[in-house]
Amino acid sequence: MVRHSSPTGRPEKEKQPRRDPTASGERDASVNRAASHNYFLLEKFEAGIALRGTEVKSVRAGRANLKDAYGLVKDGELWLINAHIGPYEHGNIFNHEPLRTRKLLVHKNELHKLIGKTQQKGLTLIPTKLYFRNGRVKVELALAKGKQHWDKRETERRKTADKEAREAIARSRKS
Repeated sequence: MVRHSSPTGRPEKEKQPRRDPTASGERDASVNRAASHNYFLLEKFEAGIALRGTEVKSVRAGRANLKDAYGLVKDGELWLINAHIGPYEHGNIFNHEPLRTRKLLVHKNELHKLIGKTQQKGLTLIPTKLYFRNGRVKVELALAKGKQHWDKRETERRKTADKEAREAIARSRKS
């Protein structure tokens, strides 16, 4: 097998240099794993988020945490509260506050739908993911209903039973 070299004798450059998987949208910037444990996630929505420059850089660096965050509809606008985006390490005096309230951007008809559903008893908005799409930071919000302690145990039992069933099927296929 003959290798063809470039006519100039220099090695060929890679056409597209490898981008950061978080920035290119291949991997989520932050995932709220506690959300599915503490809540029944009923319906999911995608929203844009209004961020400052250093916040985008911090999200890209993986310094975002959605664990205690929630969404709130106030005065006809959607807000993300308690989402922690750590300060940018190469920032200056204009760095952002880590726990500031951030505005979420959704279409008006989605906002009206969310207003109607969050006013129902026991439903809240919980952010489940923070990710990049086409260079913009997006948040996946879930309409959620809180789980009781016994609900969590039941979910754990069901998960364990499903896992054991899958393992049994895999063992039977091997033999």
